[in-house]
Amino acid sequence: MMLHRRSLIAAATAALTLSALPALAQEAQPAENAQAAEQMPEGKVLPDIVLGQEDAPVTIIEYASFTCSHCAAFHEGNWPRLKAEYVDTGKVRFIQRDVYFDAVGLWAGILARCGGDDKYYAVSDLIFDDQKNWLNAKSGDEIAANLRKIGAKAGMTDEQMDTCWNDKQKVADLVTTFQTNATADKVEGTPTFIIAGEKVQNQPWDDLKKIIDAKLAEAENKG
Repeated sequence: MMLHRRSLIAAATAALTLSALPALAQEAQPAENAQAAEQMPEGKVLPDIVLGQEDAPVTIIEYASFTCSHCAAFHEGNWPRLKAEYVDTGKVRFIQRDVYFDAVGLWAGILARCGGDDKYYAVSDLIFDDQKNWLNAKSGDEIAANLRKIGAKAGMTDEQMDTCWNDKQKVADLVTTFQTNATADKVEGTPTFIIAGEKVQNQPWDDLKKIIDAKLAEAENKG
């Protein structure tokens, strides 16, 4: 999904105004949304959630949106190979950074972090794996109900999810983190990868693998 950087920020701002409990967000009026945005606390940049060994020679950052079909396709096809061949073997340190194109993507992002950093990647996988189903809804209430099913599968209670969705400080932090990182890395769409400092667009696995291997070779030569 491609979107100009200014549009990314605008999308995040719109998402922030609808970041109350998902089941109720669709009922809010525009004036109420604007008031909610004004009441949001100032956000701070949260640390990355890292998967893999800290001393891995190459770091890969993926900018992904939970509502992006191309991101779901990457996580279905290429992610298992990347994890097995590079992350699990200690060659790559992996970081996923969420991008919020819309309020629904933000709801999913909040849910992904609701179980704590240790469960972030497991919940993220569940959200991507079931993307077609939970997004196939006619209203915000239905989407919220679908996300609750994913949260329940991950061991979360309704009360826990409600608390996460209503945590204004955490929501503000997530949006600020997204805006800051995406702006710094000049991200214009998802999925976008930063491989050893180089921005790389989504591509077939064989081509992506060549880039990763080249970066590993560079790191080995420097060492």
